[in-house]
Amino acid sequence: QVQLVESGGGSVQVGGSLRLSCAASGYTFNNGFMAWFRRAAGKEREGVARIDRDGIATYADSVTGRFTISEDNAKNTVYLQMNSLKPEDTAMYYCAADPLYFSLTTPSLATYWGQGTQVTVSP
Repeated sequence: QVQLVESGGGSVQVGGSLRLSCAASGYTFNNGFMAWFRRAAGKEREGVARIDRDGIATYADSVTGRFTISEDNAKNTVYLQMNSLKPEDTAMYYCAADPLYFSLTTPSLATYWGQGTQVTVSP
């Protein structure tokens, strides 16, 4: 049974940093795709960053240059380093995984999801 557990969320001020973690059990990272999505209150789910089976990362335009996705295969954990945080980054952040392809614009193709971790950025 695949389980994804996010952690690392919290409250920070504008310009601050957070690192989110997604620990997986029952799933091997380097055989598939991992990504971070977010959903702000009253808004649709948005793709943030994805890393593929070759370790290649893609980002939403809104976070490029500020966020970095990475993985530690030995720990079966994927990370999202978030720097220069803005109030518009406030959202629930979710980790997603699938052995088959999905993109930041096709979250419905991702089979496995975590419960989410809240990130709040205050002015």
